[in-house]
Amino acid sequence: MSWNAVVLPTLLGIGLLVAVTAAALASRGVPRWSAPGLAVLRAAAQLAALSLVLSSVIENLLWVWLALGVMLVAAVLTAGGRLHADVRSLLWLGLVMLLAAAVTLAIVFLTGAIAVAPQNVLAVGGIVIGNTMSIATLTGRRFRADVVERRSEVEGWLALGATSRRSTLDIARQAVLEALVPSVDQTRTTGMVVLPGAFVGAVFAGASPLEAGRFQLVVLAAILAAGSLVAVGLVEALGRTRTVPTA
Repeated sequence: MSWNAVVLPTLLGIGLLVAVTAAALASRGVPRWSAPGLAVLRAAAQLAALSLVLSSVIENLLWVWLALGVMLVAAVLTAGGRLHADVRSLLWLGLVMLLAAAVTLAIVFLTGAIAVAPQNVLAVGGIVIGNTMSIATLTGRRFRADVVERRSEVEGWLALGATSRRSTLDIARQAVLEALVPSVDQTRTTGMVVLPGAFVGAVFAGASPLEAGRFQLVVLAAILAAGSLVAVGLVEALGRTRTVPTA
């Protein structure tokens, strides 16, 4: 099959999907309705660059770890931007995400649950980092929104002499719980509703369905572990601030 025979249908399909997305959002007056389409364009550029880079680094474990470091920095900046984090908050977020990913990957590879190989490190590391970014964003946004909504409750605790952490403890717990819902639901419905990318990719790469299932189960457990660590670590930092937002 020629390159044009692959590229043209791909571009047509993506273009139609982006158009449907934009039309659906614009029809209801959703703000920034063009954002998903722009995100697809950005993803295309980044995947093209990634493909070129990976062809050079995929066999070298040191370069793979360096690539994961770059991914982590990008994830921290993205989540920090969503949360409007200041420098101090951004540094704490970076530390929390780094520790969450490091602990999780150490367990995965040091136990032998997944063999230490450049391809495996890149795949699992990328998935874990990406999910910690999403969970950190969900946690922070939910926490701050609930602090605003339950402002009188928080101020009441503070007036009674409670610490900032104690005054937002219930809010923090709920933020962590809600942030983990998508990951928990994905894990619960894997194989019944969801066919995760790691499973499908392993099968396409030639692994048996049993081996692909084992790989996917480890990845799902890693996502939940890293997500729990980053969510708990983030609300711990947010809960200790003495500033109660007004909006």
